[in-house]
Amino acid sequence: MISRTMLGPQRTVTTVGSVLSRLDIGSGPVCTITAGWQEREGELEELQRHVNRPTRELSLYHRAEEVFSRNPDFRDAYHRRQKTLKELQRLYRRRLAHAIAALEELMRERGNDMLIQNERRAALRALRTLDRQHLRRIDHIHAAFVQSQETMLPADLMAHRKEIAGLVADSSAVLIAGGHVELLLNRLRLFDLATGLKARPVIAWSAGAMALSERIVLFHDNPPQGAGIAEVADRGLGLFSGVLPLPHAGKRLRLHDSERVSLFARRFAPARCSTLEDGTALTWIDDRLTDAVSAFRLTRSGALRPVKAA
Repeated sequence: MISRTMLGPQRTVTTVGSVLSRLDIGSGPVCTITAGWQEREGELEELQRHVNRPTRELSLYHRAEEVFSRNPDFRDAYHRRQKTLKELQRLYRRRLAHAIAALEELMRERGNDMLIQNERRAALRALRTLDRQHLRRIDHIHAAFVQSQETMLPADLMAHRKEIAGLVADSSAVLIAGGHVELLLNRLRLFDLATGLKARPVIAWSAGAMALSERIVLFHDNPPQGAGIAEVADRGLGLFSGVLPLPHAGKRLRLHDSERVSLFARRFAPARCSTLEDGTALTWIDDRLTDAVSAFRLTRSGALRPVKAA
């Protein structure tokens, strides 16, 4: 049996140790992935106190920097891909702003007759279509990069992949911390961890949970800068199937606004949009949700409902 657990933020309420102790995974060492912390990667003193067992940091961020420094041609190709993805995201945001504005205007229209209802549904379909098209374009850029590099991957990258695969296979579990979600996801891809993670128990929190979902959605209703529009950013590794994790949802989303909650839930359906707050824990064993603590799902009606185990 393979368990997968997503947790809420661990900075103020740390539950990873207690969750790890409840899982039937033995007492062996665990691997940690903290690439999302960037230069702080590997600062594990506090985490080790909670885990209370040997830990092996996989050092994906620093390994990648080492590969890039030794292989400038590969580094340049990698950075060109990232630049293309960044430009694609900018253009998507331009279209997204208009699609959201059209839908919001229709939502403000007075009346609720069939004609207005149909136009609102059409605007929502257009928004969902834009999200899907954007994700397909991202997929094509990733696929083109893989195809262009598959016969000339640096030898030291392949050596790192082999070493990391061995460490993961020998671990009792893999712990994946949060931080910068896009950087974390890129490093997980670079070292080809999707297959290895599927075979091991995994506990991921915040951005770590996002990176393992099927879609990466960036969201903030009231950001310090920007328009406050949720946007699809990439495809995740897909270990958490059918769930869209929302870390810090209480701070980042207007959960008291039923209209916005309803729109968010309908836009990203059929994924179940689930809040991840302090103390939240959701555990799947062989893809069946067996434990749910302090998580709520956004519903099409605009309400929040507790996530319940099967």
